[in-house]
Amino acid sequence: MALKIIGGLVVVLAAFGVFVAMQPADFTVERTAVMAAPPAIVFAEVNDFHSWPNWSPWEKLDPAMEKTFSGAPSGVGAAYAWSSKDKNVGAGQMTITATKMPERVDVKLEFLEPFKATNNVVFTFAPEGEGTKTTWAMSGQKNFVMKAFTLFNDMDTMVGSDFEKGLSALASTSEAKAKEAKAQAQAQAAAEAQAAQAVADAQAQAAAAVTETPKGKAKKR
Repeated sequence: MALKIIGGLVVVLAAFGVFVAMQPADFTVERTAVMAAPPAIVFAEVNDFHSWPNWSPWEKLDPAMEKTFSGAPSGVGAAYAWSSKDKNVGAGQMTITATKMPERVDVKLEFLEPFKATNNVVFTFAPEGEGTKTTWAMSGQKNFVMKAFTLFNDMDTMVGSDFEKGLSALASTSEAKAKEAKAQAQAQAAAEAQAAQAVADAQAQAAAAVTETPKGKAKKR
C-alpha cells in the first residue's frame, strides 16, 4: 500500500512538473499613468537613481536596506545595488543601459536574492495635453520556480500593483517639481520685467534731464 501511495505521488509530481514546464516563459507587466508635469521633469526623476527613493514603491519596504550607487551620476552607465535581510526585498542591481531624453529610459534589472533573474525595464514618456503619459514596463523570462510560483500568484497583479503605486508617487514628485519650476520661472520673469522697467524709467528720466534748462524750461531748438 505504501509503495502504491509513493508511486502515485511520484506520478502526480511528475505530471505537475510537466505541466509547470509547459507554461509560457515570457512575461510582460505594464502600467501607464498621466502626470501633470512636462516630460523633461518626469524623465529626470527616472534617469537618476538618486531620485528613486522619492517615488519607488520598494524603497520603503526596508529603511535599513543597504544601497550603493556606482558608475555615472545619472543616465547610461549609472548603477544602483541594494541588499536587505528582508526576504521581500532581497538583493540585486539596476543599471541604466540606454536613454533618449526626454522620451525613454532602459534599465537592466538583476535579482540576486531570494532568487536569481534578469529582466528588462523600460520607462517611456510622451506628451499628453500639458502633461506626460508615462509607461512603466518590465519583461523577461520565467524559470521553472517562477513558473510554478505564478500558477498560484498572478504576477501581473502583484508587480502591476507596485507599478501603480510607483507611478502615483512619481506623479506627485514630478508635479511638485513642475509647480516649483513654474513658480521660479514666473518669479524670474517678474524680476526681469521689473529690471527692464527700471532701466526704461532711468533712460526716460535721463532723456528728460537733457532737454530741460536749469530753470526747468525746454531748450529752444
